[in-house]
Amino acid sequence: MKKNIRTTADLGLVLRGVRKSQALRQDDLAAISGVGSVFAGEVERGKESVHLGKVLKLLEEAGIKLIAEYADSAEDSVEAQFAKGAKPLKPRSVKVVQ
Repeated sequence: MKKNIRTTADLGLVLRGVRKSQALRQDDLAAISGVGSVFAGEVERGKESVHLGKVLKLLEEAGIKLIAEYADSAEDSVEAQFAKGAKPLKPRSVKVVQ
């Protein structure tokens, strides 16, 4: 099945529906995903400011694929970016105040 995701609430509803169809408790899915149960609940309720890496772990453990759909005209550019790979983030400098 496919469902258009337009909001964080949409994504949360899909996650909750899939989890319940697997008879998984929210805290059990959180544990096998390596995230906290409060976090899992926030995702299911559509909280807008969540850690994307953790969301992806929840989706993966629930068996949900997240797919980006983009224009055919962007295919070469997107493939070129994947060939280059992501640049690592530079560490932020921390000012120590004494």
